[in-house]
Amino acid sequence: MNTIRLKYVTSLNMGQSPSSDMVNFEEEGIPFLQGKADFGAINPQPTVWCSAPKKIAEQGDILLSVRAPVGAVNICDQNYAIGRGLCGIRAEKINQRFCWYLLQAVTEQLLSFSTGTTYDAVSVSDVANLVIPYPNEKQQALIAAYLDCRTPQIDSLLADLQLQVEMLDRYKQELIAEAVTKGLNKSVAMKDSGVDWIGDTPAHWETTKIKWMFEIVKRIYGKEDRDVLSITQRGLKVRDIESNDGQMAESYANYQVVNVNDFAMNSMDLLTGWVDCSPFEGVTSPDYRVFRFLPGKEQCHNYYKYLFQMCYKNRIFYRLGQGVSNFGRWRLQADQFLNMRLPQPPVSEQKKIAAYLDEKTTRIESLIADITAQIEKLKQYRQIVIHDAVTGKIKVTEG
Repeated sequence: MNTIRLKYVTSLNMGQSPSSDMVNFEEEGIPFLQGKADFGAINPQPTVWCSAPKKIAEQGDILLSVRAPVGAVNICDQNYAIGRGLCGIRAEKINQRFCWYLLQAVTEQLLSFSTGTTYDAVSVSDVANLVIPYPNEKQQALIAAYLDCRTPQIDSLLADLQLQVEMLDRYKQELIAEAVTKGLNKSVAMKDSGVDWIGDTPAHWETTKIKWMFEIVKRIYGKEDRDVLSITQRGLKVRDIESNDGQMAESYANYQVVNVNDFAMNSMDLLTGWVDCSPFEGVTSPDYRVFRFLPGKEQCHNYYKYLFQMCYKNRIFYRLGQGVSNFGRWRLQADQFLNMRLPQPPVSEQKKIAAYLDEKTTRIESLIADITAQIEKLKQYRQIVIHDAVTGKIKVTEG
C-alpha cells in the first residue's frame, strides 16, 4: 500500500484560543471547543460560546485533540470556534470517512511525537507530517464503508456496557445518600431535619454544624522527608515526585501536615475536586483544606467520609461555593464550610452505616471494574479492526 504525508491530502487548521472578553455562556456567537473534554465520544458538547473566534472548524471537518489527551477524534456536526487543544482537519485529496478512521488508527504514532511536562502535546507540524497509508480512491471508499458497518456494532456493545457502569455508579451514589441521611432502619420514626438537602432523618438523630465537630488545621511541615499526598477523585494518593508527572512544586517544605484520619479536601474546585479521610502520614498542598475532629468530639471517620464525598457528588458543597464555576474556580470559603449543617447519628449507628456501605460499595465497585475491563478490551478490539482495515491487513473487497 502506498503512503503519503497527511499535509499533502488535507488542510490543517490549528486552533487558537480567543481572549476572555470574547467568550460567553449565553450561547451568543459560535460554540467554542477547547479540547477533547468538550467533544466526547458522540457529538461535541460546548459549554461556552465565542463572539469573535480566531479559528473556526467547519461542519464536516475532522477534529483532532492535540493535547491532554493527544489523539482523540471527532467530526464537526456544525461550525465551531476551536482553541489550542484542537486541530481542524479538512479532507481534500482523501476520502473523508477513510481519513476519519485513519486518524483513529495513528494515535500511537502521534503520541510518539508528543512533548510536555504538565500534559502531552503535539504541534501542527507533527500532525502535518504524519505518514499515512494511502490506497487508491476506490479502496479508500471500500474500507470506509466496511468500517461504517463494523464499528457501529462494536460501538453499540460499548454503549450498553457504559450504560451499565453509569447505572451502577448512580445506584451506588443513591445508596450512599440514603444511608448517610436516613439510616438503615426503614421502620424508625422520622422528623424534619430543617436542612433541605438532608430532608427527613430518624427522630433520634441530631443535626450539627461542622464547626461544632471539626476544626480546620494548617500545620506547615517545613521539611521534605514526608510523602506528598494528592487529592484525586479516587481518593488521597501518594504522589511519585520522582516521575515529574503532573504539576510539580519547586519545594514541598511549605506543604502542610496530613496525619492518619485527618480529612483533606480540594475546596478550590467544587466541580472536579474531592475529599478523603487520609490513611497516610504525609504532606499536601497548602491550598487544600485539612480538618479533623475536635478533641472530645470523636465520631466515625468512615461515616463522615461517605457523607462528605456525597456532598461533592450531589453538589451540596457546590451550592455553598462562590467563584467562576465554568473555569473550574468554584470555591467553598472556610466560614461557609464551618457553618454547614450535617446529620449526626449516634456513633454506634454511624459505624453500622459505614460498615454497610463498605460492603455494598465494594461489591458495586467490583462489578464496575469487571465491566470497565470488558470496555477496555472492546475498545482495543475496535482499534485493531480499524488499524488492520486502513493499513491493508484486512483485505476489503466489494460485496
